[in-house]
Amino acid sequence: MNIITLTKNNLEQEHICCAISNSKDSQVASKKQWLYRTFDDGLVFKKCDVRGKCFIEYIPAEKAWSPIEGNGYMFINCLWVSGQFKGQGFSNLLLEECIKDSKEKGKNGLVVLSSKKKLPYLSDPGFLKHKGFLLADTAKPYYELMHLPFCENIAAPHFKRHVKTPHIAEPGFVLYYTNQCPFTAKYVPIIESLAKQKAIPFKSIRFETAEQAQNSPAPYTSYSLFYNGEFVTHEILNDKKFDKVLADKGL
Repeated sequence: MNIITLTKNNLEQEHICCAISNSKDSQVASKKQWLYRTFDDGLVFKKCDVRGKCFIEYIPAEKAWSPIEGNGYMFINCLWVSGQFKGQGFSNLLLEECIKDSKEKGKNGLVVLSSKKKLPYLSDPGFLKHKGFLLADTAKPYYELMHLPFCENIAAPHFKRHVKTPHIAEPGFVLYYTNQCPFTAKYVPIIESLAKQKAIPFKSIRFETAEQAQNSPAPYTSYSLFYNGEFVTHEILNDKKFDKVLADKGL
């Protein structure tokens, strides 16, 4: 299987796997803009030469849009193989490509955000453990930081202390997000509009830099929703799912 590496030179000609549409689509445009800016920080996006979700995206941990400490590691933003491509060894192929590239760049190992059980948008803990990843740290309510050291006696990465128990001081709904995941470009405006229609206090904060994201109040910076200071979910909500959250809160 041929693997394509996205660069500034071919970004406009290639699809981005997770959102396949024309470049004028808000999801595609936001993701490609984010990629273009982040390539300069060492971001790598590799995909199998197929039309579908079959890719891996990673970046040096020092530049990761994640509140972790992991100097010398490579942080995996996303490893996603789905649909007709599952069960054909593509996840193994992409991970091995990442390992090879990271070792060539002198990295100490890989680190990735996961969870106690398999959840949407987070790396599958079962697959990671099968590939030799070890638990490095945990954060409430269900986050796990997994790492794959390339040699012995390497310090494990860890979450920044302030995200071990996600909490904020602001009342109402507060959403923190980035354009690292293209789906936020579509769904954040939908729930912003719904909250406005229902006159529900709602504030959205988009991280524009890695430094901002590294100071996020929650481990998953692509999307973290809080209500009255308490963490609600990392799952990107559509209107129906947001209505359910409102009902659960008695709103």
